[in-house]
Amino acid sequence: MEWTENLDPIFVSNYEMDPVLSWQYFGSTKGTLRRFPTLRWPSYSGLSPSALFDYRLNPWFVEAATSAKDIVIIADLASTLSDYKLSLVRATTLAALDTLGANDFVNVLSLESSNYEIVPCFKEVIVQANEKNLRELRSAVTQLKFGASSNFTGALARAFDILHKFNRTGQGSQCNQAILIITDGPFGPYKEVLQHNKPHMPVRVFTYLIGKDDSNAADMNWIACNNKGYFEHIEDTRNLREKVLNYVLVMARPLVMYQTDHPVYWSPVYLASKVDNLKATDTIDGRLMTTVSAPVFDRRNHSERVANLLGVVGMDVYIDDLKKLVPAYKLGANGYSFILDNNGHVLYHPDFRPTQSDSVRPQYKTVDLSEIELPDVDANNKVNNTLLLELRREMIEQHEGETVLKVKTHLDNMRRVFTRKYKYFYHPIDDTPYSLGIALPESYGMYELLGEEEIKLTQFNITEYFKGKNWKVHPDWVYCEYNYGNEHSFKTPEARVLHFLSKTKRPGWKWMSLRSRMPQREPGTSQIYNTWRKEKDSHYCDKNLLQSLVFDALVTDSLEKLSGQVPKADKHQGHHMFGVMLTFIATRSGLLRWRDHGTNTNRGSEPHFSETNKKAIDEVWYKRAIDQHNIEPESFVFSVPFNSGTGLDRPLITASHAMFVENKGHRAAAAVVGIQFQHSSIASHFINITSTCTGTTGCKKTCASDDLDCYVLDNNGFIIISEQSHHTGQFFGQTDGTIMDSLVQDGIYKKIKILDNQGACHNGIEPGTDSASVIRPFQPVVWLVRWIFGRLAWLAIETQIYHILFPDWIGAQDDDGDPAYADYDDKDGTLGDQIDKPMMGDDNDDDNDSVNDYKDVPPTPPLHVPSMKNAEFFGPVYNRTQPGVIRTCRKAVDLYVLQPNRLNTSGSFNPLKGKLTNCHATGCERPFSVQKIPHSNLILLVVDTLCPCGSKQLSIEPQEVRQEIDESGQPVYSCQDQNNLFRRRTGKCINYHPEEIEIKQCGSSSALLVTSYLILLSMITAIWLT
Repeated sequence: MEWTENLDPIFVSNYEMDPVLSWQYFGSTKGTLRRFPTLRWPSYSGLSPSALFDYRLNPWFVEAATSAKDIVIIADLASTLSDYKLSLVRATTLAALDTLGANDFVNVLSLESSNYEIVPCFKEVIVQANEKNLRELRSAVTQLKFGASSNFTGALARAFDILHKFNRTGQGSQCNQAILIITDGPFGPYKEVLQHNKPHMPVRVFTYLIGKDDSNAADMNWIACNNKGYFEHIEDTRNLREKVLNYVLVMARPLVMYQTDHPVYWSPVYLASKVDNLKATDTIDGRLMTTVSAPVFDRRNHSERVANLLGVVGMDVYIDDLKKLVPAYKLGANGYSFILDNNGHVLYHPDFRPTQSDSVRPQYKTVDLSEIELPDVDANNKVNNTLLLELRREMIEQHEGETVLKVKTHLDNMRRVFTRKYKYFYHPIDDTPYSLGIALPESYGMYELLGEEEIKLTQFNITEYFKGKNWKVHPDWVYCEYNYGNEHSFKTPEARVLHFLSKTKRPGWKWMSLRSRMPQREPGTSQIYNTWRKEKDSHYCDKNLLQSLVFDALVTDSLEKLSGQVPKADKHQGHHMFGVMLTFIATRSGLLRWRDHGTNTNRGSEPHFSETNKKAIDEVWYKRAIDQHNIEPESFVFSVPFNSGTGLDRPLITASHAMFVENKGHRAAAAVVGIQFQHSSIASHFINITSTCTGTTGCKKTCASDDLDCYVLDNNGFIIISEQSHHTGQFFGQTDGTIMDSLVQDGIYKKIKILDNQGACHNGIEPGTDSASVIRPFQPVVWLVRWIFGRLAWLAIETQIYHILFPDWIGAQDDDGDPAYADYDDKDGTLGDQIDKPMMGDDNDDDNDSVNDYKDVPPTPPLHVPSMKNAEFFGPVYNRTQPGVIRTCRKAVDLYVLQPNRLNTSGSFNPLKGKLTNCHATGCERPFSVQKIPHSNLILLVVDTLCPCGSKQLSIEPQEVRQEIDESGQPVYSCQDQNNLFRRRTGKCINYHPEEIEIKQCGSSSALLVTSYLILLSMITAIWLT
């Protein structure tokens, strides 16, 4: 830790230059982590090993340490292996898979000659090491069993063939290639296979000898040393991580030897703890972030040629901070931005859903744009799907451009759907693998309202427009903020706005509309730790947004005063008649104003409107009102909470209307106004009106008759009013699916299928509910016996009882070289300039490689060996998404949207009549009538009840799209889901250096000792026998 202290001034300087920085850290290859800001080391008592944090297996460390790689792992499943060795094979394989990221490619082979690939659909390929593919491989690894037959040379030849094919055809990473052999010893003519492939391919071979027996150490060491690899002997799980990680450090040698190129790596998005990122990631209460990292090299001169990677330096970037750089208010209602990486995966998107209820969704890190954007296609028109793939490819290739695409958009927890035509604009983000995309509704999103109150020139006290407590601002938008937020605290966003509004009138006020950057100073100066205090009052203000907020406050304050001029008697009569509880207005600047007209007694137990509707243009009623204005400009959107007839004691109806400003034929949204009514009052008026006859002609039936059922439905098929109050907020298809189907057939509603490619499903096997125990009364006894024998076997292994009874007097010899970190000179370890043309190629010469074993660093705790039933240590998919409970899946749901033009006849909304026929054995018919309610998103539906037609129920709950099921009842994995999608390689490939041949060591320090011991033993035996 001592030599890394010089990093602290650099971390502080970085924080001064950019106060929004999150964690900064340096992680060494041996497990030493220095981080800024510091954090008290947490107590890990009671935590399982899977909950502990090992940054060296995280993508930000491994991917920055070396260029992209193609890896084929050969796992020995020979029947001659013991159960313990098989467990070590699994553990080593899982640890190797944990070193891979989305820019790498991988496959795992067994020695089973009938089927080398452990995932059958990954036959003769290497697949991208994304979350989905790694999950499949990990699942297969944990289920590995002894093979009936073994063919070591066949598996080795298959691995070379796969790598050769992908290298020759331009697939895979097109950079590093390696084979990882995990076995208790090679057999067969493997040297011929190695010799045959060596002249043609730049493939490194790394070997891992499993078990206590070291009789095959010499052969394993020879394979690694003659193929630019590294040999490790894995006797148990102690230091298993470090031993597996050594292959990455060997691959990093060319990069280290060039010294001048420090490739920058940006990690996929992930969830991390808000207060402690030393623990495992993917926490349900975490924040989305990405990590940017770069390698750090050892530049000292050594007596023996080495190429040591000291570690990786990195910093976290919160996704929310990236979103702030594209202000949402500039995009308007229903507009949005998103970021795409070189693999087509989203960094953020409004429909990106990494969590579900109380769990993290599986594979949330690799959600593809083609999975999250839903083009509006049908069997006869798939143009939009093609356009989406073209947009995806353009963004991956970091081009600049624009396109138009019609997509399906769901709202309100996937209960409502709209189709919109969007105009997409995209542009690369320099020096990153990302591209920024912006989507604006083509019909109303291309123009914005420009209205600001110049604060410095106004003669009024602008804070007068913000009196009282009946207003709020968007809590997620940055109007103004201090760069060092921890030095200033505000109870509410409104308090922060008022604070800065008062400062704007002070002499010398500066807007600081650009994020300030302090000039970088030479780290290590005496003032560097104290300078930030002088800047604690530095701030940032979005001048346009704040002055737009003041303008909106001024206008809405005038409306408030005009409302006060209405005679109280008239106002009271109207409010009382319709049960008006609240009126409100939300503006494009994020301002929400409201006025209460009812009492808390009439509201029931629900929270106040202002507590759950703070986000103005991001609220569902705002988005729907804007869309409805595009369909029928003079209309209101009415809505009730979902299933409020059974869940709320006093439900309210919300009516909202969009206000647009038009200039020279162009429209821009300004605000949405709304009213909340008591549902009971509106329902009473509806029943009274529809239960009486009006006009000169009498009517045979009314809604009060038992022969008719009357409903008011909204534009998505939800019941706003019914004669049965418990129907309120219910989807009409659930009440009468037969009539709903008829409405779809008659073109009154359109059924739109929504696919949820981010679904998370339950396996149906909950922990502790194994039904087999019901019919196996002696199973607990079997478990007890197995547990006792298991503990005795484990005790024998841990105590080395075999070597006590039969000592072999062979041990590992410590590396007597200098520790790589001793007396490190920080002046020689600074980041160098990039080289323009790094040398790339393959090394066909025999050479020996090494990685120093740093004996001054304490070892990490031993790993728990995963059994066939419990592999929860390795990989984020096992312990963080509840194995056996939550799995990734694809869901689908049919949602509905009204087609108002079907009810419009020559400019007027006339009733449309229909009937159900042949729905009963008596041959009776069931007529119904539909009429559009003017100036609203509602229809009146009247259904005759005399004919007892059977009624089915329709559900709007997303259901899993069933796939082919295997013998165990699990869905069969689809190989082609994402493996054929276009992606772009990032960064430079540095996989060769001509002087790497000078590095001599290529394996564990015990290998040569063991080999010498065996040779000596053989000689003595030969002499004794003669």
